[in-house]
Amino acid sequence: MEEYTKYEKARIIGARALQLAHGAPPLIKVPKGMVDPIDLAELEFEKGVIPITVIRSIS
Repeated sequence: MEEYTKYEKARIIGARALQLAHGAPPLIKVPKGMVDPIDLAELEFEKGVIPITVIRSIS
């Protein structure tokens, strides 16, 4: 898995949590009792299944 800055990680998890909160289907099997979209987004991030790409400019 690619190495992300803490800001990139926060942005990816936040964007995915917003998608989940608005009804997007989870990309992993949801553990029993997990209802918070942020927790679910963090779990998806740790498993590397979030389809979001970070594009960095070279300066």
